[in-house]
Amino acid sequence: MPPVPADRRYAVWLSDPGFAAAEIARGIGYGAAVLDIEHGAFDLADLERFVPFLRSLGLEVLAKVLGPERGPIQQALDFGADAVVIPHVENAAHAKAVTAFAKFPPLGDRSFAGGRTTAYGGFTDEWVAEQDRRTRCLPMIEDAGALEDVAEILALDTVDGVFVGPSDLSLRRERGAYTRAEGDFADLRRVADAARAAGKPWVLPAWSRAEKEFALRHGAGQLALTMQHGALAAGLTAAFEETAALQESTAAE
Repeated sequence: MPPVPADRRYAVWLSDPGFAAAEIARGIGYGAAVLDIEHGAFDLADLERFVPFLRSLGLEVLAKVLGPERGPIQQALDFGADAVVIPHVENAAHAKAVTAFAKFPPLGDRSFAGGRTTAYGGFTDEWVAEQDRRTRCLPMIEDAGALEDVAEILALDTVDGVFVGPSDLSLRRERGAYTRAEGDFADLRRVADAARAAGKPWVLPAWSRAEKEFALRHGAGQLALTMQHGALAAGLTAAFEETAALQESTAAE
């Protein structure tokens, strides 16, 4: 059978280097993978192997790095990630400083490493320009200050779009745990409106039907549809509950 076309709008969220999970997702039609390096079980050796594997499958790689620092941002790009997702951006001034690490001078302040991204050879001005165009920098909107400055953040030349962190945003906006309440969707709407005005994409982890509907209606550029561990838990739960129900019905006969 011919391979299922990959749709880069739809991403799977991976918390560890699950090769089988990536192959299954790509076979279904997912076109992108979010690597949760910040909270997941990835080390540098994993990333050095896993990023090129994902790209060989035809998956776009969005690396949610350890933090808003030069090292993690540059390492993810040097391994071949298509985009860096930068957590805990505090405001526009902070975004200007940390997103610079994702773009080469004179646009930004990324350091040249060579290696995989240059096919282990030299580089040219054309290569620098192509890297700055092709590799995307997506600061996260998950702090109250970042939400307040979202339009200014999107206006930065070193920013290619934004990635929303709804759970942290709810906590930092003093609503407590994220419940997909009206205040949560009001914040998402603010991000979506700012992204549309800037002509840049926004990305949402959309686990629930309500989040998926919202993202589609408000023009999200990409949606992370399911978490690796959540999908595993859902599959295990469904099989267990189905069998438990059958057991009860059989016993009642």
